[in-house]
Amino acid sequence: MPFIPHTEDDVRKMLDAIGAASTEALFDEIPAHLRGNTLSGIPAGQSEMEVTRQMRERARTDEADLCFIGAGAYEHHIPAVVWEMASRGEFLTAYTPYQAEASQGTLQVIYEFQTLMANLCGMDVCNASVYDGASGLAEAVLMAVRANKQSKSRRVLVPRGVNPLYRDALKAIVGMQGIEVVELEYNKAGGHVDVAALGRYEDRDFTALVIPQPNFFGVLEEVDALTDWAHSQKMLVIGCVNPMALAIFSAPGEWGKTGADIVVGEAQPFGIPLSSGGPYVGFVCCKMEFVRQMPGRLIGRTVDLEGKPGFALTLQAREQHIRRAKATSNICTNQGLAMTAATIYVSLLGAEGLERVALASHHNIRELVHATSRLGSIVRPFNRPVFHEKVLRLGKPVAPVLAHMAAQGVLGGLDLTPYYPELGDALLVCTTETKTAADIDRYVKALDKALLES
Repeated sequence: MPFIPHTEDDVRKMLDAIGAASTEALFDEIPAHLRGNTLSGIPAGQSEMEVTRQMRERARTDEADLCFIGAGAYEHHIPAVVWEMASRGEFLTAYTPYQAEASQGTLQVIYEFQTLMANLCGMDVCNASVYDGASGLAEAVLMAVRANKQSKSRRVLVPRGVNPLYRDALKAIVGMQGIEVVELEYNKAGGHVDVAALGRYEDRDFTALVIPQPNFFGVLEEVDALTDWAHSQKMLVIGCVNPMALAIFSAPGEWGKTGADIVVGEAQPFGIPLSSGGPYVGFVCCKMEFVRQMPGRLIGRTVDLEGKPGFALTLQAREQHIRRAKATSNICTNQGLAMTAATIYVSLLGAEGLERVALASHHNIRELVHATSRLGSIVRPFNRPVFHEKVLRLGKPVAPVLAHMAAQGVLGGLDLTPYYPELGDALLVCTTETKTAADIDRYVKALDKALLES
């Protein structure tokens, strides 16, 4: 809605009504030495036309480059109807439904999100989202520590193939709570967790095993074998997934003999644009037996006294509602707007649409890898199947190559050197359904030129 400012007469009448001489007088309780001075660094005001032009110019600088970066944030096509609906006033400005049952529209959207994500993950229940995938992983580990009564160690096994930013967030959140994160090395030939190499961890007390699918390298893990191994060791299994991949791969609830116990991930691929790092929307799913350990909210569908369908908050063990020490989480929130967009996106595409997006994304990475194979210096360090990301070893420092490609208007991928220096001059490249044959050809030409000239 447009902002309509008060006139000077309006302000004067209000001040007269309360007996204040000026607006500044309303702040007379603040000592003068604590008040800020004038904002000297703020430029003079501009007209609406000037501001609009400046914003358009800045927006163009963000949209010019052809993006082949993934690494947890993916550029998928977002149908116009998604944000046309999500930007409606009742969604855009809606906040936490403290009078929940009076917010039936909001509750229904959350309920639909829960249902869609639970079905996609093959799990019994899903919560009303968390900040992002990284905090969702931390919440899942905290949840597993509370739920696994057979384990007393407060130690979790986390593969190095999990997104390094997720691992950093996990350690920051659980590290001061007496929970130890034990990292598993990946197989140097395949880029995956080698089940045969897990013998050193057998017959030891670990609370849970995290299984990424696909992992940060884009590599597919042996989820069935890993799940059964973890359960045989009395560990809970936490799946950390790209939900778009679940359109074509087995759901975590179907992994191994009994399925994963908790599933987390980032729903950004579902209708959330790349936007300088957020806001995003994490999700947490689990088996029904662990539902009371789940952070955040759960919305349920019911009927009123007249038999009419309605929605209600069924579980909300948050610090806002119960004693902080008894809360399942002290940091969770429902990313309502992003969750709404994700719900609209998944509802619009349906199972067939999601499958087509996932298959097209996978097809494009195969085409890109094949095209780069013509460049003699490119090596593929891992021999395992991937989804829509692939690690390439360039044979020379990655940062200058990427800078050279960026100068040509192509964002060539993520430099893995800071995260996995043992891989050498390694680059993580990603494609989605948005990339055309011409885009891939442009990428290869830009990479070839950068390798020759950088």
